[in-house]
Amino acid sequence: MTATIYGIKNCDTMKKARAWLEANKVAYNFHDYKSLGIDKIVLEGWATKVGWQALLNRAGTTFKKLPDKDKERLTEKKAIDLMLAQPSMIIRPVAEEGGKLLIGFNPAEYGNAFA
Repeated sequence: MTATIYGIKNCDTMKKARAWLEANKVAYNFHDYKSLGIDKIVLEGWATKVGWQALLNRAGTTFKKLPDKDKERLTEKKAIDLMLAQPSMIIRPVAEEGGKLLIGFNPAEYGNAFA
């Protein structure tokens, strides 16, 4: 089975994750949010699996530049709408493989998931 890794091509964390996958000879497909966007159903499925809080990149520039009214009183629906409108707000990378979902890049977690 081939993994799918979601993110943005020029993100430093994405580069680390892709380099790890390539060094460990893990076959993967890359889904670039910038050029391909993200389907609402996919994002909602991830939120169900790991929680929307784990997916929303609050530390990123895109989120920080939002007006306060958009950052306050976040709900799952509001967060998903924000991430759909601006996929840069989704934590990177998100990796799917064989029913597993990995959020962010951690070499040890990748080692366990892709062993």
